[in-house]
Amino acid sequence: MTHPSQKDPLNQFGKLRFLIVDDFENFRLSMRQMLRSYGANKIEVTGNATTAIKYCTYNHVDVVLCDLNLGEGKNGQHVIEELRHKKLLKRSSLFLMVTAETSKEMVMGAREHQPDAYLTKPINRAMLEKRLGSLINQRNTLLPITKEIDKENYPEAISQCLQALPKQPRYKTWLMKTLGELYYIVGDMAHAQKIYDDVLSQRQLSWANLGRCKVLLANHNFEQAVAELKALISRHPDYIEAYDLLAEALEKQGRTVPAQKVVESATKRSPNALLRQKHLAELAGVNQDIATASHAWRQTVSLGTYSIHDSADHYLCLARSLSDLCEGNQEESGSQQAEEALAVLTKMERRFPDDEFLSLKSRIVQSRLYSGQQRQRESDQILASIESDIEAIEDLPAEITLDYAKTLFRVGRGQEAKALLTQLATEHNDDTDILQKIENLLDEPVGFRQKLEARSLNRDGINAFENDNLEMAVSAFEKALAIVPDHAALNLNLIQVLIKQYEQQPDNPSLIKTCQQRLRRLKHLPEQHRQYRRYQMINQKIQGLSE
Repeated sequence: MTHPSQKDPLNQFGKLRFLIVDDFENFRLSMRQMLRSYGANKIEVTGNATTAIKYCTYNHVDVVLCDLNLGEGKNGQHVIEELRHKKLLKRSSLFLMVTAETSKEMVMGAREHQPDAYLTKPINRAMLEKRLGSLINQRNTLLPITKEIDKENYPEAISQCLQALPKQPRYKTWLMKTLGELYYIVGDMAHAQKIYDDVLSQRQLSWANLGRCKVLLANHNFEQAVAELKALISRHPDYIEAYDLLAEALEKQGRTVPAQKVVESATKRSPNALLRQKHLAELAGVNQDIATASHAWRQTVSLGTYSIHDSADHYLCLARSLSDLCEGNQEESGSQQAEEALAVLTKMERRFPDDEFLSLKSRIVQSRLYSGQQRQRESDQILASIESDIEAIEDLPAEITLDYAKTLFRVGRGQEAKALLTQLATEHNDDTDILQKIENLLDEPVGFRQKLEARSLNRDGINAFENDNLEMAVSAFEKALAIVPDHAALNLNLIQVLIKQYEQQPDNPSLIKTCQQRLRRLKHLPEQHRQYRRYQMINQKIQGLSE
């Protein structure tokens, strides 16, 4: 029997292209039969994610109905993630996630890529027609706006939204949310905030709270943004986007430790988001929490198996963090971490064979690994092969040079490392990111445990100085400098304490001599260094005191 909608000349299903993605053939056939009964006739079906993505690469699709669990390989989350990343779905296209999956982790992971709807199996014809019909009606009504967004003609899209607001009260929420996003994109923060405030004055909606906080961040109102985001998370603890924005706000304040804790909370609630695991790993690395960094990089590598975001850098970062973690650890746990790192590097080289520098990057980490495990002969053999390869490369990427210098420091060839970094700084004297990494490596060319010890001693010294306990401050800074003798800030901290001691003991010239010795360690400090101006001011003061 022919369904009445097939006879309708205005049949909305018949004008659209559908793609059904499910690993069970019976379900694919059932879905296709239901769509045909509504009047659809342009229907493609496939049983796996790879074919679905390939089809969308070469064909426009209006509606995708994709199962979340597609068996071995990529799942529905990977499909929507890749389609969004490659911009293969237009703003006007609909993506419906079909699932019998009840795992919160799976659902949360898929939700983050914002499918237009969820359909829970089993699906009957009446329910599917109602849900799809409603979404298609909305799509068709808002098509003039989404077309302009796809063309990145945002001013016209804003104009279309404003015109639609009085005419389409049914879609007011969508229009207001889209208006706020568009104003934000074009940099009109005043109008964006007004939209969000207008919505919030009538009803507390999570997306409006989040949008308002984005505007606060853009306007550098960090404290207010942090406070409002914490309140939003308290009310809606599963609203993962709020965690991400809160972490961003804390990072902008330089508060990387609380930012890490926020991202950790988010990954516990939604552990299958690769980019968030990567963010956690990076934050933990900045905070010298190498155990957490290693775990997060391990998760990132695992999640990358079928993800568009898979990268050799993730494997390298995991191996590097494991190398830092096991350095100097001669116990079984250290040996296991070293073996894991070597296995990760081997897998990386097999998985990404086309990267011309990958073998070199891998061996730089391997040499460091062997050295940290007191396997010096193996470390030296690999280092010799690295030196040979580097000599033949005319333009070595800066990141490789930095990691090579780190290995040279670890194997006791500090002078070579310093010369290499000095040359690198000259070649990249206008690249603040590279200069910062050079500065960090020169200041702390040691393992992470030694870094943590030196930083703890530095804090002890600062606290003692603030409490006017100068002897304790000197002791703490000297112990820290025994670990990292060329650390600019530590040397200058010690000199400042010694200056204050000299002001109290002007008959003790040995204090000034010690200051001069410390300053000589910093005579090659580059102008780009964050401590350079402080160094100049203290140097002038010492010259005045010694005259």
